[in-house]
Amino acid sequence: MSKHNSKIDHQNIHLLQHPLLSHSLSILRKKDTNAGEFRRLLSEMSRLMAYESSRDLKIKNIPIETPFEKMESPFICEDVTIVSVMRAGMGMLDGFMQMFPLSKVGHIGIYRDKFLNNTVEYYFRLPDDIEGNKIFLLDPLLATGSTVVAAIDRLKQYGVHEIRFHCLLASPEGLEILHESHPDVSVYCLSVERGMNEKGYLLPGLGDAGDRIYGTL
Repeated sequence: MSKHNSKIDHQNIHLLQHPLLSHSLSILRKKDTNAGEFRRLLSEMSRLMAYESSRDLKIKNIPIETPFEKMESPFICEDVTIVSVMRAGMGMLDGFMQMFPLSKVGHIGIYRDKFLNNTVEYYFRLPDDIEGNKIFLLDPLLATGSTVVAAIDRLKQYGVHEIRFHCLLASPEGLEILHESHPDVSVYCLSVERGMNEKGYLLPGLGDAGDRIYGTL
């Protein structure tokens, strides 16, 4: 993992450091990694990210019966809702759903329109009764931060109080904007990148995540 900007030291930013994640991220960065391999690795990495970011979920001992005797055994006692920011966030969804097979799932379709200099929402669908749930928000890349901030704005309108945002790569600028807008949101990422180019792509980055997931280069 890398952290190119030492000024990013907010306590709610968690850099996930694991050799398997580092190795897979290096393959995703390579320009000759094909869409199928990109999707497979992203799904595997998402499972590991879900594992790492859920370490502090509350558990409760519940009576069960093994083939030999009765006992009390720990179960997760918090409701988790997974929300993907379309379309790139869909590439992370399967990995998180495998780790939380009983979770509810929501989708937010939103993008930044450079001509309007604003975000545009084109799809929004959340499960009912998610107030009080822990929200795992997914989007592989955090660049300018405007899309994720807008998605979190909408989630909070539904009474959500704890949001954990998961991305592979983030820019220092995007992290600052996200922290200024929503300092209560935890961020789990693999690398804080050097910055962005004139088109808003992360550097060194991995390209456009959505295009690489779906082979629409």
